[in-house]
Amino acid sequence: MSRFVAYAAVCRALLLGRLAVTLAAVVVGLGLVDAGRAVGTLAVITAATAVQVAVQSRWPAVLRWRLGVLVVDAALMIGVLVLSEGGVAYFCYAAGWAALTGALLGRRAFPLWIVNAVLGLAVATQLLRVDAGAGSSLAAPFVLAFPMIDIVCGFGAAVMTAALARYIEVSVAAVASAQRSAAASERARLARELHDSVSKTLRGVSFAAVALPSLLRRQPDLAEQLAATVSEGTDAAVREARELLTALRLDVPDRPFAESVERVCRVWSDGTGIPVRVEVSTVEPPLAARYELTRILDEALHNVSRHARATLVQVGLHTPDGAVELTVHDDGAGFAMPGELSHLSAAGRFGIVGMVERAQAAGGTLRVDSVAGVGTTVVARVPLPGAPVAAARQRWAVTR
Repeated sequence: MSRFVAYAAVCRALLLGRLAVTLAAVVVGLGLVDAGRAVGTLAVITAATAVQVAVQSRWPAVLRWRLGVLVVDAALMIGVLVLSEGGVAYFCYAAGWAALTGALLGRRAFPLWIVNAVLGLAVATQLLRVDAGAGSSLAAPFVLAFPMIDIVCGFGAAVMTAALARYIEVSVAAVASAQRSAAASERARLARELHDSVSKTLRGVSFAAVALPSLLRRQPDLAEQLAATVSEGTDAAVREARELLTALRLDVPDRPFAESVERVCRVWSDGTGIPVRVEVSTVEPPLAARYELTRILDEALHNVSRHARATLVQVGLHTPDGAVELTVHDDGAGFAMPGELSHLSAAGRFGIVGMVERAQAAGGTLRVDSVAGVGTTVVARVPLPGAPVAAARQRWAVTR
């Protein structure tokens, strides 16, 4: 498939290039030949090239019949030879035909290059015999140069087509590898999300359901409470699954990340009525980092709506020092921050703990600055690929 794509690209380029070179060569030497014959030859070459390019563009599969394409072009070359009576247009067209054979047949076209060179030598020799005066000085360079030009054009086209085919193969393999890696990362991310939320809830529901039959016989009152717990756990699992699906839709990977950040902020602002001022730079973090940063932004905004009593939120997305930095600042009530992350878990502040874990999962850091009565600032920083990662060692910082 990659070689066929290379065939199509190189053949169209050669056809158009041959037309341009032939036009330039004939126009330069127009005063040395019959102008009427030269114009007629150019008209035929232009029309033939237009038809060939149109056919190959509309039906690329025609190139699968490579010998047929070359036979048609050889017939056109003979027609140009007859019309131009061995003029410069023929030699340019013949060199282009040699290049086409190299593109379509590779080095196997060497015998065709030799035949074409011999034909060119015969034409040039005949020109020398017909006009031994001025014609000799014009045709002599072709006698010496045409065989080498023919072989160089054919060999060059063969090498160029092979190189382009290899490049396409490598590019396709790289894209396929990236897609497989992205799919694997996506599956791992979904598995982690399901394990951290829905699966834990369902496991608790399962344990309660297993104990329910025996409690029904021995302690009906406790069984009734346990049944309510099972019902609540099921509702929680449904809610968590719905939240997970909603979170997966926060970021659309085929859109610019800055656009996703603006959309999350706009949707949140419309739902809460709290204005958001957004300042974003053009940046495209890796796919996994995009997801984690989007979830951090969503969680930070929901913390503002639940706890901060803020009147304004400012969201920034910038790229200082080779890293993606997402900042969420509110002018709300603020809160007293403990010095250790474990203290947040003990205090039930799992939202901040989750944001820290997400920043770590993306290979970055999270910093929370909060002053009571002034507001809170959340800064998530993730290094871009190729950037120094030493800063990522500081995983948690608190400023009060």
